[in-house]
Amino acid sequence: MRKIAVLAALLAMTWATPVFATECPTDMKEIDAALAKGPKLSASDLEKVKKFRAEGEELHKAGKHKESMSILDKAKNMLGI
Repeated sequence: MRKIAVLAALLAMTWATPVFATECPTDMKEIDAALAKGPKLSASDLEKVKKFRAEGEELHKAGKHKESMSILDKAKNMLGI
């Protein structure tokens, strides 16, 4: 029974990773579109958004999709999307 539970957990993680991988580029596109519209943010907040966007892309490229989504969510929240 324990082996089945471990196998099920491994399979779930294997299937979930591609889902996260496809969400990162979508989030980055949404952030880029919002930035292109010239959001009304302070200069420091705008820099934070750009920093989060860059970090999210780096994490995505490194295969760390959950972390990437977390960082990208911070940028999206600051932009109101």
